[in-house]
Amino acid sequence: MLDHTHAFQGGHVTDLHVHKQRLFDESTGREVTAGTTITAVIRYELAIRGSEGLYAVTRVAKLTMFGVTDFSIFEQEGADFSEIGVTHAEASEGRLRFWFDPHGELYVICDEAAIEEVSRPGSSRPLRSGMTEWTFQAHSESLPPVTWILQHLDRAGLPCAWRAIKHSASTHPALRWEGYLLLASDDHSSRSSGVNVQAYGPLDHGGFGITLRASDPHEERTARLLVVLADIIARSFAGTCCAGNQIMERDEWLGEQNVGRGARGEE
Repeated sequence: MLDHTHAFQGGHVTDLHVHKQRLFDESTGREVTAGTTITAVIRYELAIRGSEGLYAVTRVAKLTMFGVTDFSIFEQEGADFSEIGVTHAEASEGRLRFWFDPHGELYVICDEAAIEEVSRPGSSRPLRSGMTEWTFQAHSESLPPVTWILQHLDRAGLPCAWRAIKHSASTHPALRWEGYLLLASDDHSSRSSGVNVQAYGPLDHGGFGITLRASDPHEERTARLLVVLADIIARSFAGTCCAGNQIMERDEWLGEQNVGRGARGEE
């Protein structure tokens, strides 16, 4: 199930139902629990690699957990923590255990589980909706400066301010620079709508790397900024992309946009 769903990464729990059955015990005169079933409806998207390349699929899954012996559900007041980072599952001593990151708001121990799904074609660009992180591993060791990023975002109609992060003594030695891109039209008093950019030199192999992280991937302007910058980087350098847990060549990421373009754009 985890292989098929990619652990629901980036998905959302849209509905959650807890059904408790109770029986009246005549000998004690009390009601006793006779079984608990929890049903979670999860909507998620993923990229499928087919014979013609990557294509997106949107799935709505109903995960039903029977014979629940222990569970916890937590949602902080004023915040929606239904987003799933990744689902963990294990089997031990005839029981199944599920827990959902990033905040552990749903934890279930049960006897058995079943999944039903309905699928439909996703958006034309896989792994775009709700994307939280994107990494590019370049073949070249020539890392562009922050000014290069700012200039290209200006040309793309998304002017940004840059807020650098100071490095400490414990900073990874490969890290070259890091900071937040904040849209010029936004309030810069917080980083809630920014994109964190981390640039580093060669690690295991290859050239430089750049990782983009959206602080709020479901905020439309932030999501657009992350995707536009990812496209700019992929168009300008040869290398490999990683969106979530999906690894793809830059041509797969760019799709039709890459037709007729060179490996490196304007400096």
